[in-house]
Amino acid sequence: MEQKKSLKAAVVLSGCGVYDGSEIHEAVVTLLNLQKNGVGVEFFAPDIEQAHVVNHLLGTPEEGERRRVLEESARIARGDISPLSEYKSADFDMLIFPGGFGAAKNLCTFAFDGPDCKVEPSVEKAILTTLDAGKKLGFICISPVIGAKVIGGDVELTIGNDAGTAAAIEKMRARHVNCAADSYVKDSKREVYSTPAYMLAANVVELDKGIGAMISAMAK
Repeated sequence: MEQKKSLKAAVVLSGCGVYDGSEIHEAVVTLLNLQKNGVGVEFFAPDIEQAHVVNHLLGTPEEGERRRVLEESARIARGDISPLSEYKSADFDMLIFPGGFGAAKNLCTFAFDGPDCKVEPSVEKAILTTLDAGKKLGFICISPVIGAKVIGGDVELTIGNDAGTAAAIEKMRARHVNCAADSYVKDSKREVYSTPAYMLAANVVELDKGIGAMISAMAK
């Protein structure tokens, strides 16, 4: 009997910490569910400077502080991470973006510019090459705004049910689908998946249900 090929996922981080980088719970739950489904994982992040640094105790920007996205993301990846410029879609079966404000500040400028945002070049290239290769894309929490901007074409995505963010997604030529925290949305035409995570989830249990459901579907 032919042995089933093991799957590999590339997970793109945007720093370390919900207010200026990757949401740590979402990143860890993503890793956990990928490994539970037998999917190998490699971490990537753009080698760029963060938009700003936020004191996570006070919730305020640290004036004059500078940090780099790749170096901060390495905290979550336990040092085993590569620049996103080195990502090759041929080496992976899926590309996944956890949320956190870093996705909307560092991977793109949605937090500052809304629907008129720009996407970091290595992020845009990674998404487009993965899409062109027919591989699977997963967007978590606020990161579906990146998918909306890059993919467009009425791609179906969810950030849960926040009306303002949903309207921004629609303005970027994507289609927003309301979704519960414990579920996910798959685009009807492409291998594009999304789940609300902390855009709706009240705790890590709900977070795990939604991310887990999405990743289980992607691993089939």
